[in-house]
Amino acid sequence: MSVSPAFDPQEQKRVVFDDPHGSAGNLQEAEVTRVRTLQGVWRWALVAATAATILLCINQQFSLRFLIGYTQLNTEYFYLLIALMLPFTFLIFPGTERASLDRIPWYDLVCFVVTFGAALVLMSNVRKAAEAGWEFGSAPTNVIAAGLVMWAMLMEALRRTGGWSLLLSVLPFTVYPLFSEASWLGPFRGTQSTLEQATAYHVLSGESLLGIPIQAFADTVIGFLVFGTALMMTGAGKFFINLAFALCGTFRGGAAKVCIFASGLLGMMSGSIISNVLTAGTMTIPVMKKSGFRASYAGAIEACASTGAVLAPPVMGATAFVIAQFLNVSYADVALAAIIPAALYYVGLFMQVDAYAARHGLKGIPRAELPRVMDTIKDGWYYVFVIALLIVMLLHFKRESHAPFYATALLLVLNQLFSKDTRWTLSTINKFLEVNGRTFVELVGILAGCGLLIGAFSMTGVVSSLANDLLRIAGDNAFLLLGMCAFTSLILGLGLTTTACYIFLAILVAPALEKLGLNRMAVHMFIFYWGMLSSITPPVAIASFAAAGIAGSPAMKTGWESMWVGSIIYFIPFFFVLNPALVLQGPSPYFAGLGLMGMAAFGTLFICGGIQGYQPFVGDLRGAGALEWPIRVLLVIGGFVVATPGGGIMPLSQMQVTLLGLGILLPTLLLALLLVRRQGIVPDGLRVP
Repeated sequence: MSVSPAFDPQEQKRVVFDDPHGSAGNLQEAEVTRVRTLQGVWRWALVAATAATILLCINQQFSLRFLIGYTQLNTEYFYLLIALMLPFTFLIFPGTERASLDRIPWYDLVCFVVTFGAALVLMSNVRKAAEAGWEFGSAPTNVIAAGLVMWAMLMEALRRTGGWSLLLSVLPFTVYPLFSEASWLGPFRGTQSTLEQATAYHVLSGESLLGIPIQAFADTVIGFLVFGTALMMTGAGKFFINLAFALCGTFRGGAAKVCIFASGLLGMMSGSIISNVLTAGTMTIPVMKKSGFRASYAGAIEACASTGAVLAPPVMGATAFVIAQFLNVSYADVALAAIIPAALYYVGLFMQVDAYAARHGLKGIPRAELPRVMDTIKDGWYYVFVIALLIVMLLHFKRESHAPFYATALLLVLNQLFSKDTRWTLSTINKFLEVNGRTFVELVGILAGCGLLIGAFSMTGVVSSLANDLLRIAGDNAFLLLGMCAFTSLILGLGLTTTACYIFLAILVAPALEKLGLNRMAVHMFIFYWGMLSSITPPVAIASFAAAGIAGSPAMKTGWESMWVGSIIYFIPFFFVLNPALVLQGPSPYFAGLGLMGMAAFGTLFICGGIQGYQPFVGDLRGAGALEWPIRVLLVIGGFVVATPGGGIMPLSQMQVTLLGLGILLPTLLLALLLVRRQGIVPDGLRVP
């Protein structure tokens, strides 16, 4: 077996440079949509608008005063970004399935012009609006007219970028303030507004269109998108994938462990699930299939490993930046909170793959067919310095708005000095701007539309009363409310992007959970995790379907396999809500967090053994005969109990929970070991992965 194609530099360059970052899916993981590749004057217009967007962001964040003699308000800056990016939604995303991808129809050009004009009118009036309080309904007629046009265009942009499911979920709530006093609304009854009042509030206040999602995009997301794209277009994909092959390739099931390690490294830098699948999956999935993994399982492993992209710091999905805005904390705090949950997720995946490989006798890749560690590091050593700079600026200096730009500048300088193969030219810069532009356009279309959700609930003032109603329904039972939240998140996640789902529940459910005394960061991370599970959960399972396309396996089968492989992620959110030390919150969070992480990892070992049917130190559980499935179920239950933090809202202390879990596991393991040895199967112990 040869895996040399996985290390072909030309193939790597093709994968990285053709990865659209937004054409097959964006950082919000919206459903896959048909897109146009702009040509001619429209392509150059997108490149110019993207360059202007990046320069405006740099000017705003570094206070460089590009606009001499004029100090720009934040709201004017936000509207200028919207004017530059939102109109391109109608050029890049066709309005119908039958629309041509080769030419732009007249009605899309009309939408482009109308959206651009409305954004300019609102931008030119937003300063006066702040001075005169127009957002409360006293705006002039021309501003209200421009606002109505913007409202309509936002909904159409939301449909094109996120699909009908997202539009039908968001649109009713944006118009909800117009009839919010209706008696049939029950707990959703609130203060009603006229059309003029609602329009003015939506487009002029800092709580709706110009609210948290767009603020997160303008303040931090742009910089991290620029950094992620620059990293991929300087050959980082090749470096991370080759490093993964060099370190993990020889272990049993090595191809799958390479997939997890490589996708984890790439995801930490890109924050995009679909980009991760398209970049790493084209190399790892074929090698997994050659190593003996069935196609659907190979696709499932890649989907699950790539899903970690939005969980793993330092560069997480765009939702993480929205969380920071919601909680009014730095992005570094959110990234720190995600470290232990992300580590547990990838540890769980490694254990799943190791148990699967052991049960099916899958070997590693011969060392002769793999790249050498030192050669790989020699080719890409400067990436380490770039990532170190990013982390230091994020965690030590707390400069999340500046960090990605400094890291990008260092990356480009080192790349031009030390890499002959990936040095940038004018053509590369144009491609870089085009790729970023398409991602910016898609994100603005989704984030701006979702911002109206926040504005609608802010206008009506129902959030506090709704939290009290939820507490009354749940009877102040935290476990019941968490279960309701998890179920709602999963259902919403099947039709919404991760960010839209998070915004819904951050407004409606999070206040109730916080009133029960649960840690705010843990609550919002809980909502975030459950909302993004749709990436691997059918019927949506966009990551699984993208991986299935590469693997050549049935899409739905790959989706169900992904749920099985990534099942540990369904448990993790409950762990860190029960004890916020797992998200580095509370007293002595680092010491307590590491201890709880160790217990959770220990419990995960048995959960994975039960799921896959192979338990380290015992062996293949098929040797238990008719008792195989009862033993596997008990291993999962016992592992879950051991991994669960005690104390807090739990009725049992940590010691009691641990002893209960061990009371389930020890007899189960002894019985399994006795039955397996009776079959003449000698356990091989806990092998190094």
